Amino acid sequence: MRFDILSIFPEMFAPLINYGIIGRAVKGGQIEIHVVNIRDFGEGRHLMTDDKPFGGGDGMVMKPEPIFRALESIPRVKGERKVILLTPQGQLFNQAIARSLTKLKQIVLVCGRYEGVDERVRSTYVDMELSIGDYILSGGELPAMIIVEVVSRLVPGVLGGARSNLEESFEDYLLEYPQYTRPRVFQGEEVPSVLLSGDHGRIRLWRRTQSLKRTLERRPDLLEKTRLSEMDNSILKELKQEQGRSSGLSNQG
Repeated sequence: MRFDILSIFPEMFAPLINYGIIGRAVKGGQIEIHVVNIRDFGEGRHLMTDDKPFGGGDGMVMKPEPIFRALESIPRVKGERKVILLTPQGQLFNQAIARSLTKLKQIVLVCGRYEGVDERVRSTYVDMELSIGDYILSGGELPAMIIVEVVSRLVPGVLGGARSNLEESFEDYLLEYPQYTRPRVFQGEEVPSVLLSGDHGRIRLWRRTQSLKRTLERRPDLLEKTRLSEMDNSILKELKQEQGRSSGLSNQG
């Protein structure tokens, strides 16, 4: 899979490309990441990429010409590609969207800045608009890094373990179960004995129960999105009953 990222701050992406899981995937050839400096296609002696908005108002708007030229400089690879604009107006990015993006051969991410980009960029080139949350950022660079990270982890060969993705939070819309490592006892708290039992069936049941419990307690909205088995529903029923009993005791106290 190939990522092309358009930004006026290309140096921000060096850590993403050179370190960690993404860095190893780039070195291993599972993914390609190319960062295009929009300023290289700017206008005039100062390579301008922004201007004042028509109609007045505060802030600056990114000009269409440099972005058009930057987009046209990107080679097309064989297969389906999408040009994605990072914008607060976009669809909220999630794991399901990430999975759908893995079907593409090429993803082009346009990082806006200032008050946004000229509308003609959106109407001419953009196939999809994505947001990473309902809050304000200075630009699209951090969202672009997040999308590259999340999508890349789903590309075959990027993660070591075959089941690594399947057992992580949000992959099946459930939060991940608690994790433990050495030492067995730390500051008086001991690792749950089931994890030391060697009984893989009991361990799987404990982990599933803990995953359902955490989701019920912290993100119950996610339970409406996942497919639950009969066993899951039975576990949830018991967990809700426990919740009710605990709530009753708390109210009495």
